[in-house]
Amino acid sequence: MRLFIIGFRRAAAAAAGSGLFVLPCQQQTRLVTRTVASSAAAYIKSSTTCSFAQTAAASLAQGVKMLDARKTFTEDFFFRQLFDEQSHTYSYLLADITSKEAILIDPVLEQAKRDAQLIGELGFTLKYALNTHMHADHITGTGYLKQLLPGTVSVISQSSGAKADKTLVDNETVQFGRHVLRAMSTPGHTNGCMTFVVEEQGIAFTGDTLLIRGCGRTDFQEGDSRSLYRSVHERIFTLPENFRLFPAHDYKGNMETTVAEEKRYNPRLTKDVDAFVELMSNLNLPYPKMIDKAVPANRECGLFDIPKEA
Repeated sequence: MRLFIIGFRRAAAAAAGSGLFVLPCQQQTRLVTRTVASSAAAYIKSSTTCSFAQTAAASLAQGVKMLDARKTFTEDFFFRQLFDEQSHTYSYLLADITSKEAILIDPVLEQAKRDAQLIGELGFTLKYALNTHMHADHITGTGYLKQLLPGTVSVISQSSGAKADKTLVDNETVQFGRHVLRAMSTPGHTNGCMTFVVEEQGIAFTGDTLLIRGCGRTDFQEGDSRSLYRSVHERIFTLPENFRLFPAHDYKGNMETTVAEEKRYNPRLTKDVDAFVELMSNLNLPYPKMIDKAVPANRECGLFDIPKEA
């Protein structure tokens, strides 16, 4: 650029010697700068500009799709998310406001009195206490809730190996009032993992199979990485993209996600299956602190009261 300007000025000086009209020096520099800038702009091909625009439009379209309107809960549907700080477990109370029939998903032993009190205060009758799987990080509250709220029916997957009043197979449903929950088999974290779906409300409860930007570990309790990957991609990720997903745990303060978000941003499950298996095989996670106490208790306490030593 500097050499170009010097050459231009020499030519201007020669022109001045010949009697031709010449611009002042500063105006010459501005003219050269504008000329070079115009040439550079012209050099950018229209196809390149279109490519930028197309990329931006595609990104915007993805963002809009990811934020498609969620389904609004019907007026007769009650939803409450509950939390246990010790195990970072979410429990979910759902109910039919008209009939007052309620269900509780993934209750925790230490919170059973809290949950029973809330159910009583709201005037609900607990019909079912369900577990998404046989947990290894806390003892379920189903046995204690059966004692606190007589008539409660405990529910878990038939494949879990745990005892309960009612066991479910893939696509079996339970009803509370007029509302229906479908149990969808999603093994991988354990053999008995299920995702509970309430289609009308656009929600699913994924247990430990799919977490927010993560997934359950697969290195114990019949865990299988390939099976978990299939469960997520073939069962959960095929739900409508605006479905809200609620996991059994979160350790970072997140409360919910959506199918679209996890398909785009989950750092584990956006990988191909082989990369996912390799990643899960090299997590080197510590042995679960509660597993030796929780698993034996959870095999029994869906049906019986909590053992005294628990």
